[in-house]
Amino acid sequence: MRDGELLTVPEVMAYLKIGRSAVYDLLRSHQLRSITIGRARRIPAHALADFVHSRLEQEATA
Repeated sequence: MRDGELLTVPEVMAYLKIGRSAVYDLLRSHQLRSITIGRARRIPAHALADFVHSRLEQEATA
């Protein structure tokens, strides 16, 4: 995963090992940032890395 890379929802599903609806829930709740290009939703690789990092920090303080 490169920093400037744009990922598809299926790629994020595979990376996080979660289902499609779970990814869209994260997008809808703004926990995971994305951009829309035409009708396509893309998740910047850095946004996915930020999401994972913030979740790790939350788990460490819980």
